[in-house]
Formats: sequence, C-alpha cells, structure tokens
Amino acid sequence: MTSPGRDVGVPRILAGLGGECLAELLGTFVLIAFGCGSVAVAVVGLPGSGRQADAFGPANWLIIAFGWGFAVAFGVYICGGVSGAHLNPAVTLAFALRRGFSWAKVPAFWAAQLVGAFAAAALVYAVYRPAINAYNLANNVPTRTTSLDTFAIFATFPAKYFGGGLAGPLLDQIVGTALLVALIAALIDRRNQGPTGNLAPLLIGFLVVAIGLTYGTNAGYAINPARDLGPRLWTWIEGWGPLAFPGAGTYFDHYWWVPIVGPLVGGAVGILVYDALIGTSLDARARAEQREVPEPEVGRTGN
Repeated sequence: MTSPGRDVGVPRILAGLGGECLAELLGTFVLIAFGCGSVAVAVVGLPGSGRQADAFGPANWLIIAFGWGFAVAFGVYICGGVSGAHLNPAVTLAFALRRGFSWAKVPAFWAAQLVGAFAAAALVYAVYRPAINAYNLANNVPTRTTSLDTFAIFATFPAKYFGGGLAGPLLDQIVGTALLVALIAALIDRRNQGPTGNLAPLLIGFLVVAIGLTYGTNAGYAINPARDLGPRLWTWIEGWGPLAFPGAGTYFDHYWWVPIVGPLVGGAVGILVYDALIGTSLDARARAEQREVPEPEVGRTGN
C-alpha cells in the first residue's frame, strides 16, 4: 500500500510528457553510448590498445553490428515502460502516422532523442579521446578534418562505390529504415505473432544486427535521424569540420541530410507497407471469423 503522502513533491509533469521525454533522452543516450562505443572499439580501441595482435579485418564489422544491436535492446529495456522506447524520430513519425501516437508529442520526442544522442556522443568522445588522438598520430592524419576513420565513430557517410552520388545512399536509408519499422510493427503486434513476455526489445536488437549485416556497408546504416545528427553535431563542435557539415569528404559532399530524410521516409513506408499487407489481412480474418483481436500497440516498442 502507498502512504497518503508518498507522491507529495513529485512533479506532476514527470507523470506525463515530461517523464516520457526524459525516458526517451535516457534511452537514446544508452543506444548511442553503446553503439558509438562499439565503433570506437573497432576503429581506435583495439588497434591502439595493444589488445589486438593481428588486424581483425572484416570481423570488426561483427563488433559494430552486434554492438549496435545490443545498444538498441538495452536502450528499449531502460525506458520502454515509460515512453514506449521509440529512440528514433523515424519510429516516432511512423507511430504518429499509423498507431495513434499524439502528433503534439512528436516535436518533444524528437528533441529528447536528439539531446540524448548528442550527450552520449560527448561521453564516447570523452572516454576515447586519447585513443582517437593516438590513432590520428599513428596514421599520420594531420587534422581531424581529414580523419574520416575517427569521424565514423560518431556519424555516417556513403561507401566509395557510390562515386559521390546521393541517390544510392538515400535509397539505402529508406530501405533499411522501412525494414526496421515494418519488423518493429510485427514484433509488437499482438494480432500477429508478436513475442510474449518481454522479448520484443531483444528481438528488435537482433533486427538491427540483421540490418547491419545485410545493408550496413552502403551508408553506415544510420536508420535513425537522431543517431546520426546528434553525434554529427558533436563532431562539428570538436573539430571534424566539413566532414560533419555539410558532410564533405574526398569523394562525397553535402551528405548531412541523407541520414535524416532517408530514415523519416523509410519509417513512413515501413509502417504503411506492414499495415497494408499484414494489418489489413489480420483485420479481415478477424471479421470473417467473427472474433475480436487486440488492436496494434499504440506508439510503443517496449513493454
């Protein structure tokens, strides 16, 4: 039982949108802290620490893919019970479009996600700053403005085989995010075969691993505007300059908007495709069998 005065002094705002935004901030912080941290291990941590006798080569991608997957899972677990654990503006947009999530909350959720991502990038930088500087020194990189490898710890850029074109990376981000959101919709849909218990966050994490292993090399699989923009802002402040904004390297330019627009479009596509091809079938079967089925979860990825 709760005592009559137990809730005295607790700000009422924490029971509503304020608490949800703080949860989104923390969940996104956890996501980026583990995700960018895994990239830092692969790029500068292992090579410079003396803990890697031989170069891992392509195996480094496994560190990154699984690092981001677990990052998503733990980010959802830490805040899902409060905010639903969107952790991604594309997911928030998709849930507003098709899951009854309040449009009035969208800007606040986006802001919280961006702040969480920015703060986590600052933490990763603080922890790995010596390794970053040592890597640049060992590889004769004169300035951070030309250090694409260390920039990659924080934000994304397109593969060389696109030849500087942006259409291919944009399509990649649309497809990757569409797959992400469509599968999230399936994993939390009680009308379908959504997992019972509290397994959905873990399976969403493995979904991100799968996307990284199948589409990750095209453009770094941001599939999340806050995941890229927050750390990108941090790198701009800390001296990576044009690599961050406008997103210019030796073979690409004006890239900064692609990991924002692509995921937002892809999230909308993913939720619409899932509802059109699966949701309508589930509803039709329920009507044909004259039974009630649960409504899809409203704006939640976590339990």
